[in-house]
Amino acid sequence: MFIIYEMLIFLIALVLLPVILIALAVQPKFRAGFFEKLGFYKNNLNGEKTTVFHAVSVGETNAIADTVKAYRQKYPERKIVITNTTKTGHDIACKIFKDIADEITYFPFDFDFSVNSFFDKYNPEKIVIAETEIWPAFVYEANKRGIKVYIANGRISPHSYNGYKKFSFVFKRVLCLYEKILMQTKTDCQRIIDIGAPVNKVEFMGNLKFDINRNMNGEEEYALRCRFHVHYPVLIAASTHEGEDEIALETFKRLKEKHGEVKMLIAPRHPQRFDSVFELIKKYGFSVGRVSQNANFDEFDVILGDTMGELAKFFSFCSVAYIGGSFFGPGGHNPLEANIWNKPVVSGPNVANFKDIYKILTDKGAAVVAKDKEEFYQTLDLWFSDLSELEKASEFAGEVFDENRGAVQYLITRLA
Repeated sequence: MFIIYEMLIFLIALVLLPVILIALAVQPKFRAGFFEKLGFYKNNLNGEKTTVFHAVSVGETNAIADTVKAYRQKYPERKIVITNTTKTGHDIACKIFKDIADEITYFPFDFDFSVNSFFDKYNPEKIVIAETEIWPAFVYEANKRGIKVYIANGRISPHSYNGYKKFSFVFKRVLCLYEKILMQTKTDCQRIIDIGAPVNKVEFMGNLKFDINRNMNGEEEYALRCRFHVHYPVLIAASTHEGEDEIALETFKRLKEKHGEVKMLIAPRHPQRFDSVFELIKKYGFSVGRVSQNANFDEFDVILGDTMGELAKFFSFCSVAYIGGSFFGPGGHNPLEANIWNKPVVSGPNVANFKDIYKILTDKGAAVVAKDKEEFYQTLDLWFSDLSELEKASEFAGEVFDENRGAVQYLITRLA
């Protein structure tokens, strides 16, 4: 089966080669790490055994940050390699793990030669794959070499579950090769078992995202508030996708007309949209500045978050956060980066990627999933109108973390 798989993906790559070459020529993000992914790795570890932590992009990288730090503290003698798939994930990893990891590189393409080159260079004895990345050639070759591969913080969305189920006859041959499959919820455990994972390898570990910590101390938080001149109610529109900026700006306009000195920071998900969103904000008639140019709220109604890696800090000074990707986009983004600062969140109706987290948050009263634009506005209007309601939602956000921590230590014990 694995030989057939290798032949298929190689043929697919050949068919798509013209498209791939064009993408490499016109999109710098596709070029990032391309040769490493093919197997041309530069390794400075001299053949020492390593533990590899893989995180696809930004969200997964942030999710495993505390696990990697805890693993380093418990096993200071072990070599740690961090891998990513996307350039943005890699850039964030270089910031987070620069003083922790021994090597930060890219995850190989799932070709036999790429995978084996990675194993030859980095000599892993354990590999931890954040969330649910299933690469048949990778885990097959790892199993042949006696390398233990773990899925950690795994989740299966309802949409993915339906797709995987159709090919359970394939996945059961792959999933049996993992050492452990550690899932976020009991529902996720059952889904991956239904797909074909052996029952004895699947465990419920909780969600690493609830084990994140604030990334600033009190002095740094105060300095950030001073930097932005934060003495106004602030709405953050975080990780917005195309079409959501208009919703956020229309809603902000209504809020400003009713509540006066309300301010907004809007942070598009993708850097290539920074300039177009800046022009859009001006079209709505707001004065607008950029984070990259040290804008502050005394000077501007709206500040564009046009830097990378700072959004998680900005939540510290907002009153409430809108989490994008939920009106338009992939199905929401992580709301916990705002909740960790005891900030309530509101989203659009599509939160499939974080459905279980939102269930916990909405049941607690720390978040609202708005069914449409009007409910989105009404929720924010309530919180800005009634300070006691906002304070209650903020308290609930803090309590959620107290009740759901523990996944990091659970995972560390499995990697002993």
